Amino acid sequence: MRPMRVWLAVVWMLVCGSLSAQTEAPDADWRYRIQPGDTLISLTEQWLAPPRTWRDLQKLNRVPDPLRLMPGSTLRMPVGWLRREAGVAEALFARGQVTRQRGAATEALTAGATLQSGDRIRTGPQSSASLRFADGSRLLIPADSDVTLDQLLVLGRSAIPAVRLDVQQGGADSRVTPNAQRVPLYDVRTPHVNLGVRGTEFRVQTAGAQSRMQVLSGAVHVDGLAADVAAGQGLLAQGGSRTVSPLLAAPDLSGAPREVERLPLQLGWAASPAGAVGWRAQLYPRGDADRLLLDARVSEPGVAWAEARELPDGDYTLRVRAIDAQGQEGRAADTDIALKARPEPPFIQAPPANAVIYSERGNALLGWTRNTQAPRVRLQVARDSSFKDLVFDSPPLDGNGVEVSPGYGDYHWRVAAVAANGRVGPFSDAQRFFVVPPPPAPPPAEPEVSGDQLKLRWRADPSVSLYELEWSTTPSFDGAGVQRFKVDKAEAVLPKPSPGTYYLRARAFNAIGAASPWGQTQMIEQPYPRWLWLLPLLAIPLL
Repeated sequence: MRPMRVWLAVVWMLVCGSLSAQTEAPDADWRYRIQPGDTLISLTEQWLAPPRTWRDLQKLNRVPDPLRLMPGSTLRMPVGWLRREAGVAEALFARGQVTRQRGAATEALTAGATLQSGDRIRTGPQSSASLRFADGSRLLIPADSDVTLDQLLVLGRSAIPAVRLDVQQGGADSRVTPNAQRVPLYDVRTPHVNLGVRGTEFRVQTAGAQSRMQVLSGAVHVDGLAADVAAGQGLLAQGGSRTVSPLLAAPDLSGAPREVERLPLQLGWAASPAGAVGWRAQLYPRGDADRLLLDARVSEPGVAWAEARELPDGDYTLRVRAIDAQGQEGRAADTDIALKARPEPPFIQAPPANAVIYSERGNALLGWTRNTQAPRVRLQVARDSSFKDLVFDSPPLDGNGVEVSPGYGDYHWRVAAVAANGRVGPFSDAQRFFVVPPPPAPPPAEPEVSGDQLKLRWRADPSVSLYELEWSTTPSFDGAGVQRFKVDKAEAVLPKPSPGTYYLRARAFNAIGAASPWGQTQMIEQPYPRWLWLLPLLAIPLL
């Protein structure tokens, strides 16, 4: 067993040495605030890893008496001297297709799961995950990302987390908890750049041959750069190239809606700031930036999320940041959005939009579908499109239709579903309809035979723009002998028919094409020639 213990000790020393080389900066000192009763000996036992002793602390801090420390003063402890223990992270949130790979096993990641060094997190389209580390630092992994937790350690007496992330694809948004008493060790690696963080908020995206970073607060050390990337700056890394540029300002969201009643969710904002070639839009529950619900990159200042149908009504935060020509995402602007889309309104069935309803009594039949979860409706009919001049505003109605009697005129109508608890949902899109009296039927025609023509005339009506005449050999107006004629005047000229009995009726059309009922049927008798009556007399001599 002894050779095994020696081997493990060597491995542990190599791990510690690797951690020190990878995460420590020359000034990586942790400043501990001395508490009553502390001594250099007790602090060494609690915080330092062998072979460090209290004498090293005494020499470094020039403490005259190791047994007498002044409470409230600070004591330097190099991070490289601290004890190291395995650390963990917690999954705060997971939405959509989020998996955790540990060794050869892959499973869905769920909120509350514990993560450890080596775990690999992948997110699918419109999916996201949020993690919390030992010190409260947060990591948001957006859609289509591949992030490995290379290292999760705790230094000292469970005080200082040492985190190293490997972002192979997609993004990682970090909020590293700053603390005057600590030196957080938080490193992010991509295929193109290594980043060292000491308490800050920043975003990383990697795709293809490029990695980008935006610093929102604090500063980030970048390999290959002498100076840190400060707040308000972005980094573009490609090969050995490192380009630092200022971030675009936050977009103007003052024009974005504050309340949305329609699905799919459609939101727009001003095309700002100058220099923006695209935008990144994200939706969170109000006050909870750890739960990314929807995410989109758009080339126009607006977004339409069909996936919002999965979200309940409630309060949300829209976060938008502009994207410049280099692909850098600028500072974000937030605005609160209230989603009030339920119960969803019924679909309007009848009459069709802009329908003309001909009624002798000024009434109209309105019909709609029924929302199975909120079958009652509230109906409004108004003379104006803004529904300020209401002529009908119903209490909750049962059924899928109702007859209203607004009188003749131009109207707009809409319906809203009513839930069992009485909550009225948003109204449907308004539709317009017209209630008009039917056109008058033409009066009886006055036939006149002139030569080879049959002339018909009737009294004109100024509201009529077209007449249709139907000519038949039967009073039922059926069979092969039916003919139809259309004229735009209150008269018609027809070829003189052969002798016999004929039937005629007419109807009128107004300017919008509505037809009146058929008028009364007129019978026209075309007499036979008189010489036909003489034919029997001519046959008498032959008898």
